[in-house]
Amino acid sequence: MNNMKVLPLLLAFAEVAGKRSFTRAAKQLNMSKSAISQQVKRLEEQIGQQLLSRHTRGMSLTAAGEKLLARCELLRDQVDLAFEELDHVKRAPSGVFALTMPHSCERDIVIPALSQLCIEFPLIEPKILVADEVMDLIQEKLDVAIYGGELRDSHYRALPIGTVSEVFCAAPSYAQKYGHINIPDDLSSHRMIAAPWQSTSLSLYKESALSESIAVEINYFAKTNTLPSVLEMVRQGMGIALLPEFVVQQSLIDGSLVRVLPVYQGWQWPLYMIHRFHSEKPIHITRFYQLVKHFFAKVSSSQSLG
Repeated sequence: MNNMKVLPLLLAFAEVAGKRSFTRAAKQLNMSKSAISQQVKRLEEQIGQQLLSRHTRGMSLTAAGEKLLARCELLRDQVDLAFEELDHVKRAPSGVFALTMPHSCERDIVIPALSQLCIEFPLIEPKILVADEVMDLIQEKLDVAIYGGELRDSHYRALPIGTVSEVFCAAPSYAQKYGHINIPDDLSSHRMIAAPWQSTSLSLYKESALSESIAVEINYFAKTNTLPSVLEMVRQGMGIALLPEFVVQQSLIDGSLVRVLPVYQGWQWPLYMIHRFHSEKPIHITRFYQLVKHFFAKVSSSQSLG
């Protein structure tokens, strides 16, 4: 017997047996009385046992009917619960989902994560603030912030995403015009461009010995407050910048940028998702964190393959 085909018959029987009436069951299920009666009859034929005993005072359950009803009521409850949960998912979450992120994470990490989140939770309304400056969640009325660097003392919750490496980059035209750099001290004679988070003192690490750092003082030729402007200045051949590797990886592959001082890299800084929920996080916040981690790992993987 194909048990899957019997499921509708069991649910019809549960309604009839529970109400002790074909008429009331038919009304509840929005079916005709004859259709309900036929379903119960087919069920009895399928299992080869009588479930209902009809008499002048109405109906009663046989011993087999009583036993089956106990099972069918649980089945009906499970079906009702499944649809209630689906309805709950459909209703929630909803409303504004406010977040901030640095420019470095915008294209390849956060926007893809947010796109998938909106598919899974179509009632949320993203409100995005892209800034390389640190934003206060409460003051700016934000739910989440993607934050790079060491955490400040905060009562917000921080979830680790991964670690970011920085590399020196320049346009090919700049490298051809000003020559190669062999040691970190050579940087002082070149046009250096500062990213928003960088100071005049940089810690550099040999890629073969990341536990040992070299301190280098930089006199910057230019400074700007956003990563896109640093990138564009470098692409225009205006100078050298120390930039997140996953951000410039595609440009290094297509040749629009080249590594400078390739045996050295900058500080490896942690990337976090910060949120302001002290109790259990809403489901879309948890899911957003999962997606951000996924896309960060994806871009970091392509970085190593490149």
